[in-house]
Amino acid sequence: MTATEDALDALAALGKLALRKNAPLSEYTRFAIGGPAAILADAGDEAAFLDALRIARQSGLPHTVIGAGTNLIVSEAGYPGIVLRYTAHAIRGDGNRIVVEAGAVLQQLVDFSIEQGLEGLHTMTGIPGWVGAAIYGNAGAYGHSISEFIERVRFVGGGQALSCDNSACEFGYRESAFKRHKDRVIVSAELTLPSGECNHLREQAARILEIRNAKYPPTMRCAGSIFKNLLIEDLAGAVKAQVPPPVIREGKAPSAWFLEQVGAKGMRRGDIEVAPYHANLIYNTGAGTAEDLKTVIEELKKRVLERFGLALEEEVQYVGL
Repeated sequence: MTATEDALDALAALGKLALRKNAPLSEYTRFAIGGPAAILADAGDEAAFLDALRIARQSGLPHTVIGAGTNLIVSEAGYPGIVLRYTAHAIRGDGNRIVVEAGAVLQQLVDFSIEQGLEGLHTMTGIPGWVGAAIYGNAGAYGHSISEFIERVRFVGGGQALSCDNSACEFGYRESAFKRHKDRVIVSAELTLPSGECNHLREQAARILEIRNAKYPPTMRCAGSIFKNLLIEDLAGAVKAQVPPPVIREGKAPSAWFLEQVGAKGMRRGDIEVAPYHANLIYNTGAGTAEDLKTVIEELKKRVLERFGLALEEEVQYVGL
């Protein structure tokens, strides 16, 4: 038997995983790009995930953990090992406190918080993906980031379940300790939010969703913004002086502005296109490939570096590239 067959048998023997062999990862990423994973294993509870992770490590095969694939670019060659997903998705509320599992859809958490009359997450309405990934990348929009409301995060690391408080998560702009230490896999989180008025929160969320859907239609095969925005305080004086004050928001200069100056809008390679109305939005118009997508991203980074001396940083993550 091959190592893949041995691993598949060991995972199947657990009796508590949803398994798929040669799973096309294009079905699990928002770009709809990606070849097959030798094994895809979904674990619906913490114990099952720990067991699956132990088997993956012992198998000698490469292994990785993904969420909903919102920000993933996966090679057409796929992944020659084990792809794990933690799919537990319960959400529980108690006053101003919410406990949520990492596999919950972020929009479900947003909706739950609104119905509970809790303020803050409503600005994240329409952001796709799962809660675990939102914490991993410290997702946010319209003045709020999820890190503001995190009290504790439970995670798997070193083969055991651990937890840490907000400060130990080392949150930053689209950053966290989990992003820097990928062996730490989030399984749940406790959040505390201030009270708000349900109808007012619903109205605000509806307006935000209308704006977001106009920019990033739900059916568009994209990851939203490709590049992080830039903190004004980190920019060299000569660069900062070029940025028009009206485009600066919350102390950040939009990557889209720099990209627009280097002719990004409408750029195309194969079926991969930069939106003609938004220079930081790249999408798959049909049969786009990961290689074409990465080539466009690298070209945009090169142009901005040459023009402004800035190294743009992707929000997307790569698998197999």
